[in-house]
Amino acid sequence: MTTTSETAPLITLPPTQEELPYDDGVPMETFRHKCQMDILVDALVPWIEQRNDGYVGGNMFVYYSLAQLKNQDFKGPDFFAVLGVPKGERKSWVAWEEGKTPDVIIELLSQSTAERDKTEKKLIYQNQMRVAEYFWYDPFNPDDWAGFRLNGLVYEPIAVNAQHQSISQVLGLALVRWQGRFRGIEATWLRWATIEGELLPLDQELVVIERERANAECQRAEAERQRAEAERQRAEAEHQRAEAERQRAERLAAKLRELNIDPDSV
Repeated sequence: MTTTSETAPLITLPPTQEELPYDDGVPMETFRHKCQMDILVDALVPWIEQRNDGYVGGNMFVYYSLAQLKNQDFKGPDFFAVLGVPKGERKSWVAWEEGKTPDVIIELLSQSTAERDKTEKKLIYQNQMRVAEYFWYDPFNPDDWAGFRLNGLVYEPIAVNAQHQSISQVLGLALVRWQGRFRGIEATWLRWATIEGELLPLDQELVVIERERANAECQRAEAERQRAEAERQRAEAEHQRAEAERQRAERLAAKLRELNIDPDSV
């Protein structure tokens, strides 16, 4: 008979996202950093929605190893995207639950984070998380923009092409710098675009696009109404012409009968 002391030891399972911290309560560096993150996330959400899989997140913890838990290193990337995973809400990204780490990560540089983003974090994404593509961008210094693609064991720089794009092969999209106004701030923003150069629209642009679509639909409907009205008027004019011709013929026939002339003989 097996005694209690002889039973197999309990296996401790790694914690789930429900058991892990997901927010450190620390806001992003500046409002512009927050806006830049939202530009990257919000524009990609509709793109993900058109797929059967995928997830996009920002400023949330990414758990990639139990050593990370031990060191209490919970900082997450400013932006990340993952393909080949079920859609759905997450509190944090837990690699041992999801079966993979992010495919694309973007860090937004600041004076306090730039050195770490370019060295320590880059090595973590390269050596430990094995992130396929890593980009960084400084919202206050648009020239400080770089991308790297994992080739074997190390990152290789992604050159900006002749169209001023930095291509994400994983997503099949391009990152471009765009000068414009967002939430009251005129700046050079990092944005997603198609390889052909069409920007993925932001929420505020989608509103304009929808308004323009609705206006175009109203104009089309009005043009159709005017065309139908013109057709009705044409038909009415034709009817009136035919009626006038009928009445003229009746008057002529009556006149001929008065003269004892058979109208059919005329």
